[in-house]
Amino acid sequence: MTDDHGVHTDPAAIAELVAAAESEHADIAADGSVAGYRGSRTLRLGVELRRQLRRRRTQLALGFLAVLPFLLLIAFKAAPNQSNSRSASSAFVDLATSSGLNFAIFALFASASFLLVVVIALFFGDTVASEASWSSLKYLLAIPVPRGRLLRQKAVVSGLLSVLGLIVLPAVALVVGLIWYGSGDLISTTGESLAFGTGLVRLALAVAYLIVYLTWIAGLALLLSVSTDAPLGAVGGAVLVSIVSQILDSITALGDLRDYLPTHYATAWSDLLSSDVDWGDMVRGSFSSLAYAAVFVVLAARRFGRKDITS
Repeated sequence: MTDDHGVHTDPAAIAELVAAAESEHADIAADGSVAGYRGSRTLRLGVELRRQLRRRRTQLALGFLAVLPFLLLIAFKAAPNQSNSRSASSAFVDLATSSGLNFAIFALFASASFLLVVVIALFFGDTVASEASWSSLKYLLAIPVPRGRLLRQKAVVSGLLSVLGLIVLPAVALVVGLIWYGSGDLISTTGESLAFGTGLVRLALAVAYLIVYLTWIAGLALLLSVSTDAPLGAVGGAVLVSIVSQILDSITALGDLRDYLPTHYATAWSDLLSSDVDWGDMVRGSFSSLAYAAVFVVLAARRFGRKDITS
């Protein structure tokens, strides 16, 4: 039946509508969320890792790190023989090709101050900013993926990719070096010689130190990534800060102030090439990098938690 205004008032129909409404909202929890929803189940690490591995920039970055040792090998083979030269550069090249371990160490020396910085900045600076540039960030948050979890998952995946890259370069360089230059002792620039087993451990420790040292770049790039919608700006900004810090560190007139620059202990791992290792600079470098990284990560989390997402 209908009332005077033409509204359907059949009790059976009304009961049916109420039942339908109750059924529609049966999965809504008391706090307004869908029953069964768990924020901890969104954006799983495996899903995000596979997604990032399929990206062209990840494949190119890791691929270039794997190819770099071959490029160095070609450069050494193509260079004219300068064994009679007394120049510092010639002596360094001769040392780099004296054994597989020396070749791997040279690859780290050649890439640590710039190339590895760019790779770490790429993985961390591009992670959130790229989502914003694609206008997909707001859809991820609308799933909803909690902001803290989204930032954490992306940072963890970026960290895994960064560590992978830092392992790939010396590992490939070591294999290439062993094939071409043999498994001789690790010889330092001071003439000290370390047995192959000891040298291999020192190489692993050098990689471990670089992983810790580069955390400040990771934290800075993450902060810039949540502060801009331009991935190139986040990556370039982190690299620019590193370059400026290296320039300032080369100004001896700054004295002890250089100790507070994030790049001051960039080459502290070279102490591992001595028979008697001085751990002082590496400890100070690790503490400095982790302190900078902690500050940048806290600022990134605070910024991302309060930022208006419009893209």
